[in-house]
Amino acid sequence: MPEGPEIRKAADKIERAIAGQTVAEIFFAFEHLKPYQEKLIGTTVTRIRTYGKAMVTDFDSDWCIYSHNQLYGKWMVRRPYSYPDTNRQLRLAIHTAKKSALLYSASDIEVWPQAEIDIHPFIQKLGLDVLDSAVAAVQIREVALKKPFYRRQFATLMLDQGFLCGIGNYLRSEILFVGGIHPTKRPTDCTDDQLDRWSEAAIALPRQSYAHSGITNDLELVALLKDQGCSRRQYRHWVFGRANQPCYRCGTKIVKASTGGRRIYICPTCQPN
Repeated sequence: MPEGPEIRKAADKIERAIAGQTVAEIFFAFEHLKPYQEKLIGTTVTRIRTYGKAMVTDFDSDWCIYSHNQLYGKWMVRRPYSYPDTNRQLRLAIHTAKKSALLYSASDIEVWPQAEIDIHPFIQKLGLDVLDSAVAAVQIREVALKKPFYRRQFATLMLDQGFLCGIGNYLRSEILFVGGIHPTKRPTDCTDDQLDRWSEAAIALPRQSYAHSGITNDLELVALLKDQGCSRRQYRHWVFGRANQPCYRCGTKIVKASTGGRRIYICPTCQPN
């Protein structure tokens, strides 16, 4: 599933393509949304907002489109009415004179009044957005120590979008590694230093991932590994996807585990249980 940085990158691409453009035609695959097609034709796309892994497309009218890529959804920006050769099912298409924004495979698409989008059932339950520039590490640390969260294991807590939104599988592993925290630990089990490092990483890594196309590893180390001929898969992350390979910090082999059916990667030395 795309995580917060990937959704924000997709939103940026869509915004560059169709913001400020008049909607020439719009297509919804779902019958209950088709009545909105005529209402949105002739309006102008004003902006694309993100809420963690959700996206909201605003128009200069009373309406907006809420979408969530879920596991398989994928946005594509193409020339007007130019469709890719794919087996994916087209769920939403926004056509302008210059570009078409196409959403494939996603099933979570809704039209909402703009004035009410903040009370959308998904959006209203979201926690702090790690990509929101107004959110600071100290706020994340404070939330982790609140009653609903402080006795929950980080392994499950960090995938709870009501805790921090925009974090998924790869960011969870990377943030816990940089924080030096084993996934089975709880906020209440951690030292002040661990919580400080973890909360800073919870801000820094998603924002670095957004700015550097998914890279969460140390950027100086990345440059060195590139010079050595390493592939993107080898240098992209500290631990995620690197099972049985040496930790970049201590040399211990990275361990792959599973929690709740989701894979997680740990350095046993840097993240003692």
